[in-house]
Amino acid sequence: MNWKKEAKSWGIIFSIFAFLYFTGLLPVIQGGLQSILLSTGLIKPKIESNERVGQPFDFQAQFQTFDGQRVRLEDHEGKILLVNLWASWCGPCRAEMPHLSDLYSSLSDRDDIVFLMIGLDNDFEKGKNFIENKNWSFKTVHASFGLNPSLRSESIPTTLVVNKEGEIVFYQVGMSNFNTKEFEDFLRNL
Repeated sequence: MNWKKEAKSWGIIFSIFAFLYFTGLLPVIQGGLQSILLSTGLIKPKIESNERVGQPFDFQAQFQTFDGQRVRLEDHEGKILLVNLWASWCGPCRAEMPHLSDLYSSLSDRDDIVFLMIGLDNDFEKGKNFIENKNWSFKTVHASFGLNPSLRSESIPTTLVVNKEGEIVFYQVGMSNFNTKEFEDFLRNL
């Protein structure tokens, strides 16, 4: 009799996860919970060297805004460039976007710092629908024309920073709360 209760419990849990998955609510809920976790300050970017730091950045790429305009990466040469790779189905990507938006707002006095959020959804409309009702003011584009080698990553979210000389000075795979005093100072001091 006890195994029947166990089977019923697991069936209910499975049904809930299946419902969330097939309705598209799983990344929304996952992202919301992870954003709360990021708000605690426990997960911060690690400003340390890795295999990509110090490499030259390839500015040969173009993207499409969600209203159809083309954006050329080379137009941002000579500026500090923060790039974030994301997708609408990625819970951790959803979690860190509001924190990146807050960081962007705190740097609004600096026109030499550019944020470029690159959506990787296979379906352009899914990315567009995700950002449609957000009040973020940073530039959000879609990788409609592909990614160059400097932007390719094994996982998302991925965030990188390029200095004015065109060198990668920060590279991190995985979510973080980038809206910290340390990371803001890091960007301001480049």
